[in-house]
Amino acid sequence: MLGDFFTRALVAGVGLAAVTGPLGCFVVWRRMAYFGDTMAHSALLGVAISILLSINMTLGVFAVAALVAGALLLLQRQNTLSTDALLGILSHSSLAVGLVLVGFLTQVRIDLMGFLFGDILAVSTEDILIIYGGGIAILVLLALNWRPLLAATVSPELAEAEGLKPEISRILLMLLMASVIAIAMKLVGVLLITSLLIIPAATARRLSATPEIMALVAAVLGAASVIAGLYGSLTWDTASGPSIVVAALLIFLLSLTVPTARLFGRRENHGA
Repeated sequence: MLGDFFTRALVAGVGLAAVTGPLGCFVVWRRMAYFGDTMAHSALLGVAISILLSINMTLGVFAVAALVAGALLLLQRQNTLSTDALLGILSHSSLAVGLVLVGFLTQVRIDLMGFLFGDILAVSTEDILIIYGGGIAILVLLALNWRPLLAATVSPELAEAEGLKPEISRILLMLLMASVIAIAMKLVGVLLITSLLIIPAATARRLSATPEIMALVAAVLGAASVIAGLYGSLTWDTASGPSIVVAALLIFLLSLTVPTARLFGRRENHGA
């Protein structure tokens, strides 16, 4: 009989996958994988600042990730460095500053490995409520803004011509990513969040004919990765977070054996 901790881990992981799947599709379509890493690395800085200021850790991580996203937008407008260079600076700097601040917090015992790689088996009922509450809010915002987000992804110029304000869509997407990173940090850790965003979405892209179907398939594949990874972790006594990512990788490799013809939905020529 599985313990309550394992059941809570399954429930929390499936709820997180339902959010990271659709959001990860935009990460894949927009080629934002490195940006996802930058946001994830900033989470550790958010943890350190939250402890220093004695504020809620989820809110602290979200605030820092949002500030990093805002800094990227401002620096991009100056046109002094390429986007990948800016992302490299922000990513490694925020991670390094976070680690340095953690080093100064000698009066507080911090599970650094837990923050880096997560501990989904330690999830509490309160964590589940945060995941599902925040996840539902993210999915609702994503659904309400699906058309402008998708249009801005396919062609920012066309979206601008149609009055859909692609810059606002970009800011919204960054804030949604900051939100999901804040609620996912405790489960899979700051170094593995991007994998859960990208791998199921990349797998779904090979199997889906439309953006909407791809978002749904990505969520299902993410949930399957969580379930397979947790049971694999239980069977072979491996770390739960990395096991989930390995399961997602195996599903992706398995998908490579499937012909490129889309399995879900009718084929359409869409830009995403």
